[in-house]
Amino acid sequence: MIDFVKDVRLWFAPRLLRDEGETPDYRFSLANERTFLAWIRTALALVGGGFAVDQFLPDLRWGVRVGMALALLAVGAACALRAVNHWMRCERAMRRGEDLPPSRFPVLLSLGVGLVAVAMMVVVLLGWTTGR
Repeated sequence: MIDFVKDVRLWFAPRLLRDEGETPDYRFSLANERTFLAWIRTALALVGGGFAVDQFLPDLRWGVRVGMALALLAVGAACALRAVNHWMRCERAMRRGEDLPPSRFPVLLSLGVGLVAVAMMVVVLLGWTTGR
């Protein structure tokens, strides 16, 4: 728990990372930052998809529409939070000369997006609309 609090504090004060280890080759830090930005783009796409499902599919049954929208929004929020945590953990590992930290999050993200995609396919195939 203490490590988690320290990690979150570093999200808001990344300059504190300078106290750890040595400055890595800037190319690696910039690559880490590009990876962070890719995760943020993914999070924004998921959040946008959640809003799109909610706003542009009004003929879906309310529970189906809201469930899919909330699932996409939740996965997008988790992706955004994980992006900054992963950036910080990798930056710290590079400064310390350690192996980059392993992560299960790509698998969880893939499963979350895959489940929502399967749910959307079921909705399309079964035509769960309000019957307007």
